[in-house]
Amino acid sequence: MSKEFFMEGLKKAILSYDMEGARRAAEAAVRAGVDPAEAIEQGLAAGIKEVGERFHRYEIYLPQMVLASDAMTEAMKVFEGALSEERMRLLRKGTIVLGTVEGDIHDLGKNVVAMMLKAEGFEVSDLGKDVKTDIFIQKAREVDADIIGVSSLMTTTMPYQRELIEELTRLGLRESFKVMIGGGPVTKEWADRIGADGYGRDASEAVSEAGRLMALKREGDRP
Repeated sequence: MSKEFFMEGLKKAILSYDMEGARRAAEAAVRAGVDPAEAIEQGLAAGIKEVGERFHRYEIYLPQMVLASDAMTEAMKVFEGALSEERMRLLRKGTIVLGTVEGDIHDLGKNVVAMMLKAEGFEVSDLGKDVKTDIFIQKAREVDADIIGVSSLMTTTMPYQRELIEELTRLGLRESFKVMIGGGPVTKEWADRIGADGYGRDASEAVSEAGRLMALKREGDRP
């Protein structure tokens, strides 16, 4: 059987929200000698990307997104077992700490962003909702994050996005992490005003912005 056969099987399992099918497809690909890295990118990521596009066209809803993410996670367990830790590390596009700010309990959009970032190869530490500034910073330092993603869904909680940037500056950590913000009332103008490095209007734009910020970070890390 061709490599494309296994890629299609993985993608189909994601699109049908089939956890067991995703696991079996991943195991079959490994047995056949398919490169796990290629299977992740061309099979799983392709499937979850299409799921995200369907979500943004309102063809499916959050429960289907969650099920697709669960199916991908199940397959990833198989591929992670077949890859060395060093290879997995090299495959990761970056590490992101993500959460909704203090006083804000809305997390639907943030959850979609987290799923799509994972599908694109980012390692995501999702702190959930109602997250205090010091918790964002503590976690970012703990996991050696590249990006801190901060969501706010209410105008009354948007100042916490600015507070995070100010606290990073006060602690001398502002250059250690890129800060990306988003959420319903958040605008590009607000991001510029508070000195955020990036802004995502929706989940798709957030993923693209994360990729751009990682490219900037890599450029800045070069001697």
